[in-house]
Amino acid sequence: MAYELHPIEAPVAADREAIAAPLRAYNLSQVATIEIKPLVIALRDADGHTIGGLWGETALDWLHIDLLAVPESLRGQDVGTALMQRAEAIARERGCVGAWLDTFAFQARGFYEKLGYSVFGEIPDHPVGSARYFLRKRF
Repeated sequence: MAYELHPIEAPVAADREAIAAPLRAYNLSQVATIEIKPLVIALRDADGHTIGGLWGETALDWLHIDLLAVPESLRGQDVGTALMQRAEAIARERGCVGAWLDTFAFQARGFYEKLGYSVFGEIPDHPVGSARYFLRKRF
């Protein structure tokens, strides 16, 4: 089979789908089902505008938290904790056995550890002079 390597400067959704399709097909040959469900909790102000929140997904019995954002004005008021607890509750309802996420050294490692998460991986010097951590929590 002839092939060509082609960097794409402005990829579109169809490019991602074409790349994901063979991987998805292989994965489905290894597990019974891969139901990927978004898990999104919006943090809204009094006017109904989304000002932060949590963005993740449940798949293969685990919750992956991709984004957690709390505006500076609401930090220290347990808003992040409330978001995490609600996401974990939804994940449990969906049958998940745990959650995982990543964070940088300059972000919220300590916050997640206080919630029962533990480091299972690290990329030193990402970015240079800092680190990226991968954390998990079993329910």
